[in-house]
Amino acid sequence: MDTEATQVTRGADGLDLPRSRALNERLHALVPGGAHTYAKGDDQYPEGLAPVISHGRGAHVWDVDGNRYVEYGSGLRSVSLGHAHPRVTEAVRRELDRGSNFVRPSVVEVEAAERFLTTVPTAEMVKFAKNGSDVTTAAVRLARAVTGRPRVAVCADHPFFSVDDWFIGTTPMSAGIPAAITDLTVSFPYGDLAAAEDLLTRHRDEVACLVLEPAAHTEPPPGYLSGLRELADRHGCVLVFDEMITGLRWSEAGAQGLYGVVPDLSTFGKALGNGFAVSALAGRRELMEWGGLRHSGDRVFLLSTTHGAETHSLAAAMAVQSTYVEEGVTARLHALGERLAAGVREAAASMGVGDHVVVRGRASNLVFATLDGAGRPSQPYRTLFLRQLLAGGVLAPSFVVSGALEDADIDHTVDVVAQACAVYRKALDAGDPTPWVAGRPVKPVFRRRA
Repeated sequence: MDTEATQVTRGADGLDLPRSRALNERLHALVPGGAHTYAKGDDQYPEGLAPVISHGRGAHVWDVDGNRYVEYGSGLRSVSLGHAHPRVTEAVRRELDRGSNFVRPSVVEVEAAERFLTTVPTAEMVKFAKNGSDVTTAAVRLARAVTGRPRVAVCADHPFFSVDDWFIGTTPMSAGIPAAITDLTVSFPYGDLAAAEDLLTRHRDEVACLVLEPAAHTEPPPGYLSGLRELADRHGCVLVFDEMITGLRWSEAGAQGLYGVVPDLSTFGKALGNGFAVSALAGRRELMEWGGLRHSGDRVFLLSTTHGAETHSLAAAMAVQSTYVEEGVTARLHALGERLAAGVREAAASMGVGDHVVVRGRASNLVFATLDGAGRPSQPYRTLFLRQLLAGGVLAPSFVVSGALEDADIDHTVDVVAQACAVYRKALDAGDPTPWVAGRPVKPVFRRRA
């Protein structure tokens, strides 16, 4: 752990972030929403307490006001090794002086593809891009081309698949998307094979693909993923695993490597680059070649991105995969998450809020729920909880761990959680969290009105 003490600046009402507030105003004047990702918006944080980050190192970040935080969910789960990880930054530096992009493929593209397919042996071909939306939409386009079918079936219990119309049209933020596009996307609940079969029967010979995260906050029920595999085969549709989150965090080969069920196509990103922009579409050669030059059918515009082959990002991906395999990072993430989850649960229980501050998910991908006195999810109580965490030097929209965390970081986090839970208890006893919210509550990302 960094020897510099965690510090926060305090005003009369608690944590004070004058420089961050000023920069947030500048951001909103220049950038719609004040951030380039909605999940990073200041509406996701208590009013006046959305820190603007100066820099990060390991498991810590510093804001422009000079405060240091233990950080969770780094880079929306993308920074799983910690900020400025030496193996990754060294690999990137080696490429920077050699050029980043050329008019023909570089040798790095061959090496990165070989490294990826060695790490994810259930796939036979891979194509790289820059973000998850592009590769997931490419999987959908490929499935439609291969099957000749128009509909896409997505798991209704998973929050996000793509910024593109076929998915965003199904969310409350559907403005600007024609109904004709949205109507082609249907949904099924996670864990219910009968419901998935009913959907495929109702839309017989219309569904091009089933798209889902293979696992999320709960483990797949026994036989569920293999059952989906059988359903997809029987109904002639493509099975697509979105491994943006599960990739590397569940195992080096993703959830498909852990659970032993092979999809037709899968998409990776986030942890793959440890913060550098790289994503991957991987899958069976028979399907992937539809987007290539060595087949006799209609050409499919699979993926064609100017920056998908950027050398330093591919070098980062190779370094990340090597580090995971050689240093047992996935096991470390699970051990850290288990330690954190146990500590948070004990702290919440000791303060009498164990039924209200609830830790959920796989140990390597923990989230928390904030429930009101009736056990319902509550944005005001989430706001109260986040305020207390921030004041204690913990930046935690989730409890998703990175491998850079040390025991002292976990201990500090648990101590801060205990203090937050004491305030939470006071709010529950008062029957109203408002006095501890100090402004508008945080808001869900997907909502119809600003």
